[in-house]
Amino acid sequence: MKIAVLGTGYVGLSTGVCLSEIGHQVTCIDIDDQKISRLQQGISPIYEPGLETLLVKNTGAGRLIFTTSHKDGVEGAEIIIIAVGTPQRPDGGADLSYLEQAAKDISGHIEKGTIVVIKSTVPVGTNEYIKKIIEEKCNKEVMMVSNPEFLRQGSAIHDTMNADRIIIGFENKEAAEKVQEMYRPLQVPVIFTGFRSSEMIKYASNAFLATKISFINEIANLCEAVGADVEDVAKGMGKDKRIGEAFLQAGIGYGGSCFPKDVKALLHTAGRYGVNFSMLKETISINDFQKEVLVKKAIKRFGELKGKKIGILGLPFKPETDDMREAPSINIAQSLTNLGAEVVAYDPVGTEQAKKIIGDTIQYVSSVFDAVLGADALFIVTEWKEFTQLDLASLMKKMKYPIIFDGRNCLEEDRIRQCEKIEYYPIGKQSILSGEY
Repeated sequence: MKIAVLGTGYVGLSTGVCLSEIGHQVTCIDIDDQKISRLQQGISPIYEPGLETLLVKNTGAGRLIFTTSHKDGVEGAEIIIIAVGTPQRPDGGADLSYLEQAAKDISGHIEKGTIVVIKSTVPVGTNEYIKKIIEEKCNKEVMMVSNPEFLRQGSAIHDTMNADRIIIGFENKEAAEKVQEMYRPLQVPVIFTGFRSSEMIKYASNAFLATKISFINEIANLCEAVGADVEDVAKGMGKDKRIGEAFLQAGIGYGGSCFPKDVKALLHTAGRYGVNFSMLKETISINDFQKEVLVKKAIKRFGELKGKKIGILGLPFKPETDDMREAPSINIAQSLTNLGAEVVAYDPVGTEQAKKIIGDTIQYVSSVFDAVLGADALFIVTEWKEFTQLDLASLMKKMKYPIIFDGRNCLEEDRIRQCEKIEYYPIGKQSILSGEY
């Protein structure tokens, strides 16, 4: 099929690349001249494993094209996928201005029979609203389909090619079947719904996963208080098929472009309709608290942090991405500097993005050992694989004091116990204190 994709962020670019990989002719459209120029050169604007390889492959094969022209991009397209951002407004609701503009941009170029798919995460009722905008502008009936994405940053290509399910919300059966046909090579189960159920599925899924994370983090705090091990507890819980093992890793809270925004957007929708969704309020509150838990542990250990040098390993909200949106490292860095600590941070790929958000209030270095040199303590904030395989003996020698606060429980306890001198403070587990120094 000939497909147009509006937006070249995580969702749009991953979707466009994967659709071209399964044989479709895809044109990706974006208003950012610089971004399109780099994409035409085979350079991805985002860090995502496997993305650039497929980008170069399918651009070279002529199946993937990039343009800033809506007219050129939409012309002849059987399906137009809108995948622009819907950022959070100050009141917690979703900002639909980019989506509204995208609808207006394509409305003058839509041909009879073209299907418009909204893949952006949108509040209930948005597909009907956008359909009305387009039809008023183009003066013809438009076939709309709601098709939310379920991608995880850091594994977006895998998640697209190996999805658990594809949701197709529709009011026109012909349009729904056409979108199903587009995805057929992926051989993924398809669930057909109405617009509003499709829109709700996306928010309900993310809100549930965020709540699951906040729940296990509260269990972790209780485990520390009573002397239990949250990893053992999570393993025992996860083997129950009704619960499942995913998203039961205790840590310092969720972040990224989806969970924080989507939980607040769903809460905002509930408020509009007079539903008191108190569980979501508590999910947000727990997550806000959890982002500060490493700092609280450090204050308990040192008394005060003024004049202390703290090394931070990891800056993005999760490994295998450079995305800093709502990353716990932001809160941690700000709290530490406000308390008078000197903060030195290292990340394999996220430094440039971190500088844009955290700024120059902390120091950025190019290696793990530079981050820990002379440090009073080390915070592990993002569980990059290279951090789990550190030479702890050499690391401890570089530090002023061998003290580690592990926000992701990513270091093996057996290796910790082999260290002659160390203080190790994990999440939801008992601390390990060995040796004198």
